[in-house]
Amino acid sequence: MRILGIDPGTGILGFGVVELNKRRKPKLIDAGVIRTPVHQPLAERLVTIHDELAQLMDMHELHAMSVEKLFFARNVTTAISVSHARGVVLLLGQQRSIPIFEYTPMQIKQAITGYGKADKKQIQEMVRIMLGLSEVPKPDDCADAIAAALTHSTMSVLSSHSPTV
Repeated sequence: MRILGIDPGTGILGFGVVELNKRRKPKLIDAGVIRTPVHQPLAERLVTIHDELAQLMDMHELHAMSVEKLFFARNVTTAISVSHARGVVLLLGQQRSIPIFEYTPMQIKQAITGYGKADKKQIQEMVRIMLGLSEVPKPDDCADAIAAALTHSTMSVLSSHSPTV
């Protein structure tokens, strides 16, 4: 099974592609970020996200997409902007008939570290360990996206609602 993890954002959108072998051991296939210029109009930024993410999706045979749910208690403007990017992500997955799974930040922290209030450094270190990487993936958005993919890999082992290959 190949899972695309997404940490949505309009300025920086993180992605990570993780593959599970027959023994359900995760392997990192691809990871990075899609960046858009800060002063570019939102509509143009969304086109960039759409085009680059569509190209990425077409490069990989994906069986599931794991997207971090929004959780903003304070900054409504940021939440609205990120919501636009999430809309593009969800639309692309739906258009390609990729099953979409969404997890809250707390669910991701719980799945990766065993503690729902873990900090970023703890999550990044567990991502590194789980994938046998020599270094923590950079930037943070990339590591967060990989964590989202790993969360679904964990949840799919525990649940029968996930597609299998």
